Amino acid sequence: MHSPRCFLSRVGLTSKPGLLPWCATKPPGWSQLFLGSACEGNFTGMIAKKRQRGQKSQKKPSHVGPLDGSWQERLADVVTPLWRLSYEDQLKVKFEAQKKILWRLESYLQKLNGVNVTTSAPRAEGLACLLHPIIPSPVINGYRNKSTFSVNRGPDGNPKTVGYYLGTWRDRSIVCVRSNHLKNIPEKHNQVAQEELSVQKEAVKKFFTSGPGAVCDLTSLYFQESTMVRCSHQQSPYQLLFGEPHLYEDLLGLKIRISPDAFFQINTAGAEVLYRTVGELSGVNSNTILLDICCGTGVIGLSLAQYASQVLGIELVEQAVQDARWTAAFNGITNCEFHSGRAEKILSQLLKSKEDG
Repeated sequence: MHSPRCFLSRVGLTSKPGLLPWCATKPPGWSQLFLGSACEGNFTGMIAKKRQRGQKSQKKPSHVGPLDGSWQERLADVVTPLWRLSYEDQLKVKFEAQKKILWRLESYLQKLNGVNVTTSAPRAEGLACLLHPIIPSPVINGYRNKSTFSVNRGPDGNPKTVGYYLGTWRDRSIVCVRSNHLKNIPEKHNQVAQEELSVQKEAVKKFFTSGPGAVCDLTSLYFQESTMVRCSHQQSPYQLLFGEPHLYEDLLGLKIRISPDAFFQINTAGAEVLYRTVGELSGVNSNTILLDICCGTGVIGLSLAQYASQVLGIELVEQAVQDARWTAAFNGITNCEFHSGRAEKILSQLLKSKEDG
């Protein structure tokens, strides 16, 4: 049985939903966070739940049961793993995680051909280089500029539950949990997810154009049939039911085009802070050939193109490459090339072609 998915554009165009942060609410009965650990370059948030004295730990049930707070907490732990902490504490956890990643990288470089990592810049504790504090996002709640919901069986057995998946197909434990409690989703996105969507495309279209869903004021509504939790446009094409074929965001003076399958930071305001900082720290100049690896819609390279000799972007998703090329052309940027494919196959060819430069 195919599971329909709806790609929802930014709704409420007067607001700027935001990327980095998670919600700040911490319910009673939960202990402090075990500091997140950076394992093989990945950040993992670890939460410890208080137990009553003498109570044994139990595995979380994978079977379907009543829809209660435990399902919502489990979803929040997956989607926004630091949600139990204040935003200030979240930034501290992320800083410690980045410090561990840099420490591991330094250790690797020192072992590689006897490289000694030294710098004249101020050092962070335990590091050979300076690690700046995490820059906070201007928006910390309701910041998503797009949302993708699935329609499937919920914990209570409702076959038309709209939300996010929990569990794995391999264990046959997949359930769809409503996402209206997640603090990173704008209220108008939640209004979409709170309604039961018909699996019939025309019914979905009618619901959002002339029915109760019209209040959501969608820019675009896409439909995708999928037998997996996630699949690409190439595996199962997104079908535009109504609205604009692309989203557009204004970022650092550029108009950015975004396709349903293309990666773009979901916190626009936070992305501007991030990319501006990258530009300040990168040292790009007129002699620089900038490599934007796994570039998504190419925004980092495009935002620095005015300072660089040339920008070369590599991205696996073809839709994102087309978006990057459109954005470059629309904004009059002529020193950028974007290539579609796997970076490990394309990068060496690009470097070889630029050796003379």
